[in-house]
Parts: sequence; C-alpha cells; structure tokens
Amino acid sequence: MKNSKAKKGVSGLCTIVFIIFLFLKLTDLVTWSWWWITSPLWLPLVGLLIVVAIIGFLVSLMIVFEYLLKHKTRENE
Repeated sequence: MKNSKAKKGVSGLCTIVFIIFLFLKLTDLVTWSWWWITSPLWLPLVGLLIVVAIIGFLVSLMIVFEYLLKHKTRENE
C-alpha cells in the first residue's frame, strides 16, 4: 500500500508542475521551449532509464570481473 501512495505522489507532483509550466507558457510569462514545459511528464522516465542502465552496466562489470577472476585462478593451478 505504501508503495502505491508514493507512486501517486510522484506522478501527482509531476502533473502539478506540468500544469504550472503550461500555464506560464500559455500566458507568455516564460519563453521556454515546449521540451521544458513537458519535461515534468518525461523526465522521471528518463531518470529511471538512466538508473536501470547504470545498474545493468555495474552488473555486467561484476560478471566480467568474476569471469576473469575464475580464469586467472585456473591458469595459476
């Protein structure tokens, strides 16, 4: 239950920030690009993808290191 509340909180905050940015853009109070206006909608996904990529990279490094370590000990025997 707690996890679903956290997800709603993050998506709710992103939606509110997007609506504020949209209001500012439509009233000409800011001259930002539309990419920045819509960024609260897509930046959390980009952040998640970056975290997943980093974890994948670290896991692959661990696998390669473990493989090299096993083969080095076999050569020494």
